[in-house]
Amino acid sequence: MTNDGQLTNEAIFADKAFEEESPKATKWLTAENAYTVVEPAAGFEDAEAETGEDGEEIPVPQDIVAYDLDTLERRVLVTSEQLTPDGADAPLVVDDYAWSEDRRRLLIYTNSEQVWRVKSRGDYWVLDLDSGSLRQLGGPDAAPSSLQFAKFSPDGKTVAYVREADIYVEAADGEIAQLTTRPTDAVINGIMSWAYEEEFSIRDGFRWSPDGERIAYWQFDTSGVRDFLIIDNTSELYPAITRIPYPKVGETISAARIGVVPSGGGDTVWAEPPGDPRQNYIPRMQWAGSGDSVLIQHVNRRQNRNQLYLMDAENGALTPLIVDEEVQHLDDFHDVEWLDDGRAFTFVSERDGWRHVYRVSREGGSVDDLTPEPFDVASLAAVDEAGNTLYFIASPDDMGARYLYRTTLDGSGRAERLTPLEFEGDNVYDIADDGKHAIHRHSRLLRPAQYRLVSLPDHAERQVLEDNAELIEQLAALELGETEFFRVAARDGLEMDGFMLRPPDFDPRKSYPLLMYVYGEVAGQTVRDRWAGRRNLWHLLMTQRGYVVASIDNRGTPSLRGRDFRKALYGGIGVLSSRDQYDGLTALLDERSYLDPERVGIWGHSGGGSMTLNMLFRYPDSYQVGVSRAPVSDQRLYDAIYQERYSGLLEEHAEGYVEGSPITHAAGLKGKLLLVHGTGDDNVHYQSSERLIDELVRLNKPFDFLAYPNRRHAIRQGEGTELHLHSTMTRYFDEHLK
Repeated sequence: MTNDGQLTNEAIFADKAFEEESPKATKWLTAENAYTVVEPAAGFEDAEAETGEDGEEIPVPQDIVAYDLDTLERRVLVTSEQLTPDGADAPLVVDDYAWSEDRRRLLIYTNSEQVWRVKSRGDYWVLDLDSGSLRQLGGPDAAPSSLQFAKFSPDGKTVAYVREADIYVEAADGEIAQLTTRPTDAVINGIMSWAYEEEFSIRDGFRWSPDGERIAYWQFDTSGVRDFLIIDNTSELYPAITRIPYPKVGETISAARIGVVPSGGGDTVWAEPPGDPRQNYIPRMQWAGSGDSVLIQHVNRRQNRNQLYLMDAENGALTPLIVDEEVQHLDDFHDVEWLDDGRAFTFVSERDGWRHVYRVSREGGSVDDLTPEPFDVASLAAVDEAGNTLYFIASPDDMGARYLYRTTLDGSGRAERLTPLEFEGDNVYDIADDGKHAIHRHSRLLRPAQYRLVSLPDHAERQVLEDNAELIEQLAALELGETEFFRVAARDGLEMDGFMLRPPDFDPRKSYPLLMYVYGEVAGQTVRDRWAGRRNLWHLLMTQRGYVVASIDNRGTPSLRGRDFRKALYGGIGVLSSRDQYDGLTALLDERSYLDPERVGIWGHSGGGSMTLNMLFRYPDSYQVGVSRAPVSDQRLYDAIYQERYSGLLEEHAEGYVEGSPITHAAGLKGKLLLVHGTGDDNVHYQSSERLIDELVRLNKPFDFLAYPNRRHAIRQGEGTELHLHSTMTRYFDEHLK
């Protein structure tokens, strides 16, 4: 940022001058009426990480401290000295940690490395708080950063983890036992296949039983799933190739099954649900409130039917519970919360047209709606059985906001909003086990997050954990225009939500170029009143350069507007959604004379990249410039779980796949197109842009293209990448739209 209040790409993406701060690794210690958090060690409160002579970052020493929930008294539980291994020059960097049930042992996760989306592989250490010993798990032959998902047994004496796709347990004396053995490299235990991780948002593939006697786990057989090859042409003299079993639309999917193995070693007992395992999914599994049975959610390949089973842990026998079923598709799959000593559980369903939370008896005799009001539950936040309270997130009247509500677990009460009116916008809660306190995160579109400790249900502020005051002050010094949330109507009268950012010196008598930000698919909602970090900042930069920036959520996006709104795109993603986007743009231009219809740009990433292409190709007279990042140009190229869920099975909806794919309509391109893709994208493969390029060449259509070597889907990896990408986007719109 310069002294005159103007943003620059260098300040946002190189200097990182507007970075948001957050508390690190807060955990509840309900039994001690406290919460814990990682903080800089004494004497290093204002220190920043330094770079050593070898170029490696020297981290700031850390302590793990506790705050009493009554008095807010601060006490250090674990010092940086205790976190320093014998003979080491520096303490461990705590990426995450977990307490044993008796709080006498601490499991420390460090040296983490990225596996696809998140850092889910690293080193684990156990600190014995009685003896002070600090011991690394995995044994002497374990490679650095090779363990995944380590967790204490219920009694805290043993740790289970995944190493090279097999499950191990390690005792306090260092003795290691291998519980599973892969028959071939195509079989993996205790971790997820690529598609499950990406589309079911699940990574950790095993669960301790409540009594610690058994471990339930996923096993995947990826044989028959064709490998997608990602080629790295820049790291070595010759290309390096990464192989990922990746099931594309209509192709063979992994066979998933659930097994239960004794934690002391022995044979696995397998569940055998009906049907071909390569035509079904198991997106959720958990112990059923005790150590004698496992709850399995078994979903057909179309993903419109979810059969819940109880698996007998002794013999694998399955007992059917309830079925959740839709005509089109089921959106999300959730773990349940067990109630009444395992005799009932919560279940999230859209069966009555809204996403509601139900109480289901274990015997399946009753299914009671706990949130029967005519609005959606965004998510279940917590269950306080002792207080007969269900906490959930919703926003009945403002689709861009999220608020905390509560109701009763016995169905006797009505929903009550707990988030005070002063916290308009986005609210996220991490609620303590006893339901009496929460870490509250609040943000708005142009206001970074602030973190508070609040008591419940009165929502009284007890402590500010992070106020981001410095960042808020920086933003206040910027020259910014007005923000507006609005609604526009589609041709059939459906109202769609939108937001608009205007230039700082906005004059409604003048004419402005319009830059539309789009996603438009079922996996994302753009019109949210929440802080979105650097993307927000880049949009503000563009308003300072004279653009009006806007976004609209077409039907089919995951807005809290009921089942029918969210399911409207089934069988033809890209068809109705692009029409809605066009209708929204038309309404905006008709209603607001200051928007120049001859200067309309659009940009989006992933599904938004696909929508950008659809708008340029289908409505070429309405969009003059577009930047499409990492798009799916042909829906048949994407993974089976996502695309088949929303577009239907290929053999049943072949026409929808063709009609909904941007590549089908490439002949319509008239305006300026910048196509951007990372060659190392494991999610939307570089292949997708190559196919589109081939078609545009065949059609003799001019376009611009930028490939980022080895960058993954987010196009962030590598020094200077984000700065280069956004500087290029800024120049492109300035040259062709401004």
